[in-house]
Amino acid sequence: MVEGEVTEDAFLGGLVKVYQPRRGFRAGTDSVLLSAALDPEMTGDAAEFGCGAGGALLPAAYRLKKMRFTGYERDVRLAGLARLGVEANGFGDRMSIELQDVSELSDTIENRFDLCFSNPPFFRGGSITSPGEGKADAYLETVPLKDWIGRMLHVLKPKGRFVMIHRASELARILSLIERRTGQIEVLPVRSFPGEDAKRVIVRARKGLRSGPMRLLPGINIYTGKGGGRTELLETIARSDAGLDWTSSR
Repeated sequence: MVEGEVTEDAFLGGLVKVYQPRRGFRAGTDSVLLSAALDPEMTGDAAEFGCGAGGALLPAAYRLKKMRFTGYERDVRLAGLARLGVEANGFGDRMSIELQDVSELSDTIENRFDLCFSNPPFFRGGSITSPGEGKADAYLETVPLKDWIGRMLHVLKPKGRFVMIHRASELARILSLIERRTGQIEVLPVRSFPGEDAKRVIVRARKGLRSGPMRLLPGINIYTGKGGGRTELLETIARSDAGLDWTSSR
């Protein structure tokens, strides 16, 4: 990309710099929520599948200071921007960006990571009109969700943490793909505003544990009402290093 096609954006209230294409897919609320859903006390190695320019990955590294991170991204332009972000934020000693299609990950990294998180493409081909320029890879499945989740679980260590944000309408599909391979499954619904059906869900689970009952949390709201401003919770996690509270969402 040439100068002028890239923006330098402040995340977490200016604590983190993210370089993004001016046109095309740009990280938004989903990325903010994904990074905020991670446990800041975790240690070890973490991976993000489809890290893009680092909209979730870089804030995650700021929040989870005890972890080392690997971001996997198939788009050479976005991977390059993510590397700029790694350098600008001083994460080079504990973060690397791999130019890699997740469907082609080597079997040699089985059981490597303590945490794997993702905001995968949401839509199957033909289910929506063609996205705008530079957005197709971010919106349309090029790797079936079954395979995407399968690779996430493959690279996780036993008892490793799985975290994903996706459309609420796909929750049944996600649960069917993880229920036999994970336990401690928790689902956090995300509504645009109070009284509306959830449009997103954040799902987290632990690989290899006994399945047991699923925990469905009350959920959170992005806006105070239809046409209203962001809730205090969303303002807080967007403008600081605060995370989501899985013990008592609201």
